[in-house]
Amino acid sequence: MADFKVVVSDPKTKSYQFNVTGPEANKLIGKSIGQTVDGAIVGLPGYALKITGGSDKSGMVMRPEIPGPRRQKVLVAQGVGYSPVSSGVRRRKMMRGREIAPDIIQVNTVVVEYGDKAIEAIVGGGEAAEE
Repeated sequence: MADFKVVVSDPKTKSYQFNVTGPEANKLIGKSIGQTVDGAIVGLPGYALKITGGSDKSGMVMRPEIPGPRRQKVLVAQGVGYSPVSSGVRRRKMMRGREIAPDIIQVNTVVVEYGDKAIEAIVGGGEAAEE
């Protein structure tokens, strides 16, 4: 059974973190970066969330160019998971594919469609964590 920390970024206000377990977490398995999921998975009915990334249990970041859920060494020059010290520097780094698997720990999302109630009203302020 999968457990995820889902970070929901609201472009209008701030970010919120939700712990998702059980059958709701299983709905995320197999989804890829760029896909849209229902906000009811994290307790936000009426919202639509776009998956923007994530990381696994050892901190490997998900990269949208890598197919599948596996880890892979990739030659990178810029982008997610790598900051070059000078221009033109490339490195081979271990990164994870774009598909969510059970060993992913954190899933990052952004709100693309809003529901009737504000997130702050649904959450109540107690479970919200500002990033």
